[in-house]
Amino acid sequence: MTPIPVRFGALLFDFDGVLVETEYAGNKHIADYLTGIGHPTTAQESMDQFMGLSGADFIAAIERWIGRALPQDFATVREAENARAIRDGVGAVAGAVAFVRALPAHLPRAIVSSSSTAWIRAHLDHIGLGDVFGDHIYSGKEHVARGKPAPDLYLHAANRLGVPITYCAILEDSPVGATGAVASGAYVVGLCAGTHCGIGHADRLQALGVSAVARDFEEVARLLA
Repeated sequence: MTPIPVRFGALLFDFDGVLVETEYAGNKHIADYLTGIGHPTTAQESMDQFMGLSGADFIAAIERWIGRALPQDFATVREAENARAIRDGVGAVAGAVAFVRALPAHLPRAIVSSSSTAWIRAHLDHIGLGDVFGDHIYSGKEHVARGKPAPDLYLHAANRLGVPITYCAILEDSPVGATGAVASGAYVVGLCAGTHCGIGHADRLQALGVSAVARDFEEVARLLA
């Protein structure tokens, strides 16, 4: 990819489903677990209901879906799957690495994710972007009291970068993330480049008020120029 001119003061990247292909695999694991305990769930339903949430909000959403408390082994099962994913690695979303490497070196950038910073750093190292974001890796679990869909994480990242949120662009793939990103006041690109983005995904993001929708990183580059 040729060098990308960017008209914004900073770029904020969601992580899972934007830079790495973790959304489908993670949600299929959740769906298989719920199906196994008597609540038939597809990977698509898991993504529709839980994608982008973290912490207590994530657990509450699952328990609403199944209509009861989760079994006590859920946390252990999820920790084991997360450990496996970190050990084996997960591939990058098509075009993501080349896009990030083509950004102007001076452009402020940050990760704004519902995942833990340990998870983010491990997968950034795996796809070869471990040197790109420095200390600007922000987790809805660790850095703000209210995670997505609240706008707090985006506002926190913009503040730490020293760039007003209205001069920032955000790349988000999930309805939960898009909701918070739009509420922050930034320019929001709804990214549908990941394998988890099926028919109708772009329409759902547009209905939430994103500034534009992109189906690949070449389109993102055109939108930001």
